[in-house]
Amino acid sequence: MSNKAFIETVRRNGVVGAGGAGFPAYVKLGSAVDTVIVNAAECEPLMHKDKEILRAFAGEVLEGLRLVMRETGAGEGVFGVKEKYTAIIAALQSLVEGGERKRDARQIRVHPLHDFYPAGDEFVLTYEVTRRVVPPGGIPPNVGVLTQNVETLLHVARGTPVTHKYLTVAGAVARPATVCVPIGVSFAEAIALAGGPTCGEYDVLVGGAMMGRLARDTPGVVTRTTGGLIVLPDEHPLLARYRRDVRAINRIGRAACDQCVFCTQLCPRYLLGHPIEPHRAMRALGLVYDSAPEVAGTIYCCECNLCSMMACPEDLDPKNVCVQAKAVVRERGVNWKGSPTREPHPLFDGRRTPIRRLKNKLGLREFRDEGPLLDETLRPERVVIPLRQHVGVAARPVVQPGDTVRAGQIVGDVAPDQLGCPVHASIEGRVAEVRPDAVVIEKS
Repeated sequence: MSNKAFIETVRRNGVVGAGGAGFPAYVKLGSAVDTVIVNAAECEPLMHKDKEILRAFAGEVLEGLRLVMRETGAGEGVFGVKEKYTAIIAALQSLVEGGERKRDARQIRVHPLHDFYPAGDEFVLTYEVTRRVVPPGGIPPNVGVLTQNVETLLHVARGTPVTHKYLTVAGAVARPATVCVPIGVSFAEAIALAGGPTCGEYDVLVGGAMMGRLARDTPGVVTRTTGGLIVLPDEHPLLARYRRDVRAINRIGRAACDQCVFCTQLCPRYLLGHPIEPHRAMRALGLVYDSAPEVAGTIYCCECNLCSMMACPEDLDPKNVCVQAKAVVRERGVNWKGSPTREPHPLFDGRRTPIRRLKNKLGLREFRDEGPLLDETLRPERVVIPLRQHVGVAARPVVQPGDTVRAGQIVGDVAPDQLGCPVHASIEGRVAEVRPDAVVIEKS
């Protein structure tokens, strides 16, 4: 397959980043880099999806890596995997060294990672593996690196439309597990595969404990970027943090922040040398952003939430204050005036946040930290396929109510000159409804 045909196939199949915001994979494949990193860090507490995919489909993920290396011209491929997963590391090394392509042993290696947060941030991962610092506001290809999620490479290797999603269901459920479900099934159906909730009233964090969203703030169905569902009792303190509104965040922050600077000193991007200092955003709460240059560096915040969930001794919310400040900086067109790059902090390696401590702080130690991949899947009677499941423009529907569709058929498309990917039917059936934001399909 020619390079152009390969990239177009990836686009038409709807392959996007499966571990974050869902950036279309075909765009990244246009980069010329020397190193491709497989992001298997999976640093969100209680999440096991990437590990389980590697356990079950390592050969396919390796093939996906080879294809991406060929496309980007990379001479080296690196699996970034937590060092505690010794069996998976051994299996990967055996696969690389004993594979049909002997050159893999020279081109591809495994890089064991410490168990810390946010090891999966692509800037942090790039530095951990290569000791190269991605510039503020830049992307890893700026330093010759491309990062790809485990599941993304699995879809690249399979070369078929993305109709199913792997995700971990964890927290207050009967049997925490990693499941594979058709895109468009409800969260409740996915949770039922894990045995259902073990508590009375509950809420769900979608994506993870650190960078997730409350289920009420999402479409309520599994999409291409749904990496996990954490079920928590309704009174859990972590939910209270997520339910706090902007007015309360600012009022409490303005009254209680004592400028201890812990939020900045533990910020992973600050430690890489980026000009992001969350304590300045907290200080600016009292200035009503009259001095926007004070918070110009917030534009480089990665929103990992470490400052709010771990660093702050007062349980304030510097992350959401930084998000507000970002909007002010963009609106006023304020640019950072200092040096665009700095050297990484000399204590970068010593200020990693261990996952064990993070789970303690978040109140997650009571839940089983496991997520084996289940064999069973769902055969739903109905799916809701969102037309926006990735970064870029939303797909436009190309079907009408009453149409019969097959699994894998495109039901929403994006013009080739726009940033985005088609979306596909995940089951065979009849189009029951075409909404402005979704296509509803009912099983025949």
